[in-house]
Amino acid sequence: MSHTDRLKRSPDAIRQPTSPPPAQFDRLLAGLAPRYQRADARRQDRPGRRRQPGGGRKFTLALADRLLMLLVYYRTSVSHAFLGFLFGPDDSAVGRNINPLQPLPAGLFRIPERRVELAPEEIRELFSDSTECPARRPGRRPRRWYSGQKKRHTLKHQVVVVRRRQRPGRRGQPRRVRIAAVSRASPGSTHDKRVFGAVRVRAPAGVKRFGDTAYLGTGPRTPARRPPGGRLTARQKAGNRRLARRRVVAEHGVGKMKVWEVVAERYRGPVRRHTLVFKNVAGLHNLMFA
Repeated sequence: MSHTDRLKRSPDAIRQPTSPPPAQFDRLLAGLAPRYQRADARRQDRPGRRRQPGGGRKFTLALADRLLMLLVYYRTSVSHAFLGFLFGPDDSAVGRNINPLQPLPAGLFRIPERRVELAPEEIRELFSDSTECPARRPGRRPRRWYSGQKKRHTLKHQVVVVRRRQRPGRRGQPRRVRIAAVSRASPGSTHDKRVFGAVRVRAPAGVKRFGDTAYLGTGPRTPARRPPGGRLTARQKAGNRRLARRRVVAEHGVGKMKVWEVVAERYRGPVRRHTLVFKNVAGLHNLMFA
């Protein structure tokens, strides 16, 4: 019996190490299987390949177990040696099992990076916020990746969170929040306003946009900032409180993404792959909570 079949016996058993429950795991696997077959066919037919199609080493794990291994890595951020201990292959083979799968969920989730155009049908409000993910110290130009706010080396992403319109007859239900876009990984020292300018989000007419004080002068509605040596008026403080109650949607969206430890703990992989990992985590967030 495979690892996936054993965990599916109890919904909590598969949800705790991966987050998606069995029904959503099967839905993700069903969408991933044809994409994997097409990608594997292109790999075998690529120009310059010396082996005949079907030659070479075979994977010992089924596709479902390899997807399970990838989700466990996202959820727990454990080492490849520990994943190899859980699933059976040598730690050097763990990367060969999960790395070909990582680009495939991004095609399913379709989380854009720049020039984001949103349809106006279901969007009620749009929130922009930035988050920093800890990263290992780079070998070249480490000061560029050092965040003075976090006091460590980080990778910064801008997250675009949309609050969707409530469907008729569903009042009292939790707010429908979706991650609409994430930016590419930027050094931790990059200002939020510069990252915002690179994404170029185009909100539909009539959709309210909100951000924190880092986005002053960029278009979204931001809190009133206390002037140097002065104080905010009672009206400005009340306005900031009202705005904070609405902006908490973005904080909750980013906070739920940090359930997956791969974007919450120190990232040990190459920087060039972190954007793909972050987009996959945003898609998993939408799969579960949106």
